[in-house]
Amino acid sequence: MRFSTLDLAIVGVYFVFIFGLAQWLSRDRGEGPKTSTDYFLASKKLPWWAIGTSLIAANISAEQIVGMSGSGYAIGLAIASYEWMAALTLLVVGKFFLPIFLKNGIHTMPQFLEQRYGPSIRTLMAVFWVGLYVFVNLTSIIWLGSIAVSQVSSLDQDVALYGLAAFALLYQLRGGLKAVALTDVVQVTLLVFGGLTISAMTLSQIGEGSILAGAGRLMRAAPGHFEMILHSDNPFYRDLPGISVIVGGMWIANLAYWGFNQYIIQRALAARSLAEAQKGVMLAAYLKLLMPFIIVLPGIAAVVLAPGLDKPDQAYPTMMRLLPPGLLGLVFAALTAAIIASAASKINAIGTIVALDLFGRRRARPDAVTGASSAHQGTAAEDRRLVLAGRVTAVIATLVAAATARPLLGGADQAFQFIQEYTGFFTPGITVIFLLGLFWRRASEAGALVGAVGSLLLSIMLARIWPSLPFMDRWLVVFVLALGATVAVSLIVPQRRAITVDVENVSYASARSFNVGSAGVILILIALYAAFW
Repeated sequence: MRFSTLDLAIVGVYFVFIFGLAQWLSRDRGEGPKTSTDYFLASKKLPWWAIGTSLIAANISAEQIVGMSGSGYAIGLAIASYEWMAALTLLVVGKFFLPIFLKNGIHTMPQFLEQRYGPSIRTLMAVFWVGLYVFVNLTSIIWLGSIAVSQVSSLDQDVALYGLAAFALLYQLRGGLKAVALTDVVQVTLLVFGGLTISAMTLSQIGEGSILAGAGRLMRAAPGHFEMILHSDNPFYRDLPGISVIVGGMWIANLAYWGFNQYIIQRALAARSLAEAQKGVMLAAYLKLLMPFIIVLPGIAAVVLAPGLDKPDQAYPTMMRLLPPGLLGLVFAALTAAIIASAASKINAIGTIVALDLFGRRRARPDAVTGASSAHQGTAAEDRRLVLAGRVTAVIATLVAAATARPLLGGADQAFQFIQEYTGFFTPGITVIFLLGLFWRRASEAGALVGAVGSLLLSIMLARIWPSLPFMDRWLVVFVLALGATVAVSLIVPQRRAITVDVENVSYASARSFNVGSAGVILILIALYAAFW
């Protein structure tokens, strides 16, 4: 299906507008040279509405829109647990993690590890995260994005892949996190509107003009696709093993992703205040409740409207082809908005870690990267070097990700599930060392190193000797084993370096609005799971 002139005009206007907006936000305002805090943390002035929308923009991209829609086609609504349980996780992050991070002026997650444990764990995890972001996260975004773009627009996939990567790089290269976060407000608004449009159109087509009738017919036509908790005899039980999705291994991945993941948590670290960060997290939690109706529902609708697809990941692009001229261009712009916003977030995070945690530790004065909360750190020359290092890293990372996307993901069937299983080799150890670092004073650097490395080795070993174990259950088993090993080694080899993170004089009190909003999220989750159990 080719675009009409109207579709092309809408897409063209979007690209010009979002690029121009990013450059306008990146302009110098007579405040002097851009400091590392300006570039990597938006001058620590992000408002709550930018934090909330940017959290979603960084998270929701091709692997969610295309990948989760594909899993909705293959598995059903059960895949929505990734979104709905994330909403609950965000409340935990806002209530218990952010008070510690913001009180201690944390800028990067590796920096927290050094202040809590020591330099070895910081270097190890900085290198790990850069590799993960480049070869798993960024590659998956541009690869799945290129699939969607090429299938809907008939554009050559390689052209789409390199075009998306180049645009995501260039539009944020000048302004850093500020350009990314503030343009994300527009990106997420378009994403929500476009996603709801395609959901409404698909249900309307199933219901012969009625959205409600379409929803009823879809549930009757594919009843197995509306079960939130899969039974052991379900062919996809290994992907979503029953009750584990709400009380088991999914918590391990969610805490690591939403609480300790640089390209996610970086937005909250750039908040004006803790209260502002918590309001932003609350907004993101409510948006996560909405996401399955935008992302998963079109994939389930494709079971009725487009049965027999070669690959589940074709579901969302196929549903887009049902849209009339004009709406197709709008929804296509929404899809590309999500891809570009998320890719830009990963690119910015890669540059941040390399500049502040690897390059900056050797080239800048200590106070430029230790997390002091002052608006300007180090000398102007040091700041220029850090910003330049971040920009150069961003260019290299984007080129590498674009070149390796096809070899790494070209043969994947359900790419979203592939990403979850691969990253799960590392997430139990990450969750262990951060939770103990935040809440157990006796955790030591030796124990953290054992937990981080042991998580990978244990995951590989369990995958080999127990291949039938669902990977989500493997996360939980590895977490318990890595936790035990970290505690044991910490007791045997106690912490010798001074701990410079203050975890004892932190107040966990939160505003009434945050508490009431949290209760609302919990009640909605109870209702959703009760309705689709």
